Amino acid sequence: MTGTRDFNAAAATWDEEPGRVRMADSVAGSIREMVRLSPEMDVLDFGCGTGLLTLRLQPFVRTITGIDTAPGMLAVLERKVHGLGLTNVRMQPADVEHGDLPDGMYDLVVSSMTFHHIRDPGPVLGRLVGLLRPGGVLAVADLDCDEGRFHDSNDGVFHFGFDRCAMMKHFESAGLAGIRNRTAAIVAKPSGTFTVFLMTGEKTR
Repeated sequence: MTGTRDFNAAAATWDEEPGRVRMADSVAGSIREMVRLSPEMDVLDFGCGTGLLTLRLQPFVRTITGIDTAPGMLAVLERKVHGLGLTNVRMQPADVEHGDLPDGMYDLVVSSMTFHHIRDPGPVLGRLVGLLRPGGVLAVADLDCDEGRFHDSNDGVFHFGFDRCAMMKHFESAGLAGIRNRTAAIVAKPSGTFTVFLMTGEKTR
């Protein structure tokens, strides 16, 4: 599990993969079922990419901020936001893994299919929890253990999915309570059928 994937190069055609769009629909639907969204909420989408999840949550919240380390991905999201005339979406480059945090505090932090690209999830979860207001919720969607078969190339992949119990321990260590999880999406590929979980936890202090 070595190498670095060039997400900037992939940005222009990222949304052309139907499976990604279907997954964003499924994850957004699961978030809406597990978290009570409201027009008073400020949301952060960590590892937002081209905003597939961001824009599916946008209609239900006050503001949503997408952050990513790839300027090419954020540029695609910016064009979408401009084209749709949205006023409650912003985007910001931020490398949370290396301590570069976005501005503001949030009621909900979401992330989809980002953590398997992060070498050490624990500290990143802790930093994201630090961006939550008291009572705020962290919602992470990622692969169940996949034996390295999900991606065509494992460049930039540090985890072949996650054991849910192990991820729950990361949530607990980050100070979250009321932790729940469910299967949020099922993805069929030539290499097999894979499941994506959604795990949520509440900041109580």
